[in-house]
Amino acid sequence: MALSPLRPDASTAGAGPSVTPVLAGPGLGLRAGASPVLALLVLLVGVGLDPSPLALLVISLVSIQGVAFGGVALLYLRFRGRPVTSVGVRLPSVRELLIVVAGYAMAFIAAITGAIVIGITGAPAGENQVAEFASTDPSVLLWLIPASFLLIGPGEELLFRGIVQGRLRETFDRVPGVVLASALFAAVHFAALTGGAGGRLVTIAVLFFPALVFGAVYELTDNLVVPALVHGAYNATLFAFAYLAIRLSESGAVPEPGSGAGALALFVGV
Repeated sequence: MALSPLRPDASTAGAGPSVTPVLAGPGLGLRAGASPVLALLVLLVGVGLDPSPLALLVISLVSIQGVAFGGVALLYLRFRGRPVTSVGVRLPSVRELLIVVAGYAMAFIAAITGAIVIGITGAPAGENQVAEFASTDPSVLLWLIPASFLLIGPGEELLFRGIVQGRLRETFDRVPGVVLASALFAAVHFAALTGGAGGRLVTIAVLFFPALVFGAVYELTDNLVVPALVHGAYNATLFAFAYLAIRLSESGAVPEPGSGAGALALFVGV
């Protein structure tokens, strides 16, 4: 497998700027994305408008996963004088598409395994804010299915795998790079969860497992499109199942209203 410009070799391992700014990048991205969202909400409320759950979600996705995460990643590449192609962006080969399918399955296996391990402890889990939006307007989940492929998967993978994991790999080698980037990816979702700190930490622990899969398929392929597709398909499937669970609970086909959506929300890495 050919080395990409962000992969370490004997002459570049440990070279380059400090890893600290890269670790701070996701936090900067969240701040950059949250600021316009809050400003817009204040403006809308100030003029007497009450944004719908769908409007709030669209604003949040575009601001954070699109503009903020993508912007931070592009600024870092510009700072290091490297093109976007240095993180590996190309049409997947047949082999890579097979890895997408395998990674998709492994992400669910990893998430379920993590949930079972955490569940044995009996610790309560935090809930993703998407579940709160969906409880008010379930159609939000349908919009999130294409958004998973167009914004969530590409935006998060560009920053966390293409930039963060790539830089950590230069400093600590591949396996530590994948583990550390996955831990950071999961930890950043703390702000997107509701409930007590303990419950949020439980959910973050579960999210760590599929994040390892996203990082592993990136290492196997040197192609950012592969983890973006795996991530997008993983989230899209969860949103589709959550929507179905809510509709079935409304029709009385399942015994506990909303329980399916609540359980699925535990795994969603938005």
